[in-house]
Amino acid sequence: MALLYPNSPCCSILSLIGVFMAAVASMAAAQLSSTFYDSSCPDVLTTIQTAVQDAVNQEARMGASLLRLHFHDCFVNGCDGSVLLDDTANFTGEKTAPPNNNSIRGFDVVDTIKSQVEALCPQVVSCADILAVAARDAVVALGGPSWTVQLGRRDATTASFSTASSDLPSPLLSLSGLISAFSNKGLSTTDMVALSGGHTIGQARCVSFRNRIYNENNINPSFATSTQANCPSVAGNGDDTLSPLDVQSPTIFDNFYFQGLVNQTGLLHSDQQLFNGGSTDSLVSTYSTDMAGFFNAFAAAMVNMGNISPLTGSNGEIRINCRTIN
Repeated sequence: MALLYPNSPCCSILSLIGVFMAAVASMAAAQLSSTFYDSSCPDVLTTIQTAVQDAVNQEARMGASLLRLHFHDCFVNGCDGSVLLDDTANFTGEKTAPPNNNSIRGFDVVDTIKSQVEALCPQVVSCADILAVAARDAVVALGGPSWTVQLGRRDATTASFSTASSDLPSPLLSLSGLISAFSNKGLSTTDMVALSGGHTIGQARCVSFRNRIYNENNINPSFATSTQANCPSVAGNGDDTLSPLDVQSPTIFDNFYFQGLVNQTGLLHSDQQLFNGGSTDSLVSTYSTDMAGFFNAFAAAMVNMGNISPLTGSNGEIRINCRTIN
């Protein structure tokens, strides 16, 4: 992808789109509230927190999976729970779109949480809000920061295979492509870098990083060699073999992901683009030595992401089962 110059018509249009998306998100966010369920379902937050902690205790990787579900939900038509919908005769949902197929997981944990919440407060708490709270609780369970989740989202009654295929950032994107993908959702470059720090937990499939470890030069040679041991060079061999996104502490939410970028051990092409002689190098350097600064930026970015085009008021519905519309 060609680099965009600040005064080009293309860049100006992208800037206007970003401003418009931010304004829309701001108006929608004004309808959300941290106290939304205080009267209608006062025990919902502790119920979700306990269920998430139990799930992470059973499998630490689940923390990253729950965080990723919220991200993949919000980037496709807003934070509306659409990522959870199974395919129907009327539409093909998001689960089988290329960025999601055989990749996103944690649906059973969400099902468990939803059934517990329904027992407490029938048809009151949305699946979209459950994803937002579960993402925060998953980060906290792995040692990361907390933040106040804004609530009041409602659930979509449809999902979009095509939008999931086009809008979710690819691991092959350049820095300018990443900045554009996040700007189109009303998120700043600082938000983008901070949210990328979520890769301090979790794993990726060999098919997502094979080209990087065999063909790129901005990579630590020892890291490339050790990673190649679990990811054969021939396409189709070991495609689903997993490697940690943060080799130092893959199940602890810290700033080691950024230290890895400085040391050229970013697993994905898109990861290392954040520290490759471009405009985001300084942020990466800062976060690599200032974990508190990263935590603060990540918390703020998660709130901003959670404000992407939520359904509120009488729009959408409150699903009884997160996998199907009512």
